[in-house]
Amino acid sequence: MNYVAELRRLVGTRPLILPGTSVLILDEEGRVLLVERTDIPGWGLPGGLMEPGESYETTGRREVREELGLELDEVSLLDVFSGPEYYFRYDHGDEVFNVTAAFTAVARGELRLREDELRSAAYFPVDALPDHIIDPELPILRHYAEKCRRAAADPAPDPR
Repeated sequence: MNYVAELRRLVGTRPLILPGTSVLILDEEGRVLLVERTDIPGWGLPGGLMEPGESYETTGRREVREELGLELDEVSLLDVFSGPEYYFRYDHGDEVFNVTAAFTAVARGELRLREDELRSAAYFPVDALPDHIIDPELPILRHYAEKCRRAAADPAPDPR
């Protein structure tokens, strides 16, 4: 039994504060990899909940390996996200407030979806995302898109 399942046996569906990761895997064109989960309708980022003893980075690497069969090269912390907009209620009634460390990364290996967790995966330009993004993932993707817009509008500093 995993950690969250053990907690749920004790507290039922009441809201839990749960740490986890989301990983923005980027391809050579700067597009972001989104996944369709089997348990939640809509598109989201690869990632998941932390197990006891893990770091955020370890959690992200493990989840990407388990869900997609990919290994992450260098990862970079985008930001940590928490607050009321990261609340989520699953269809079966469990409630969570996510505390998510989001990373950007480049992956290597052959994409192999874990079919019991994922329906599909596809790369999207950050300014042309699909319509239905899972609610707690939307602010992370908006934050990343804004960071990309600022970087594109900001000329490189003069090296002199």
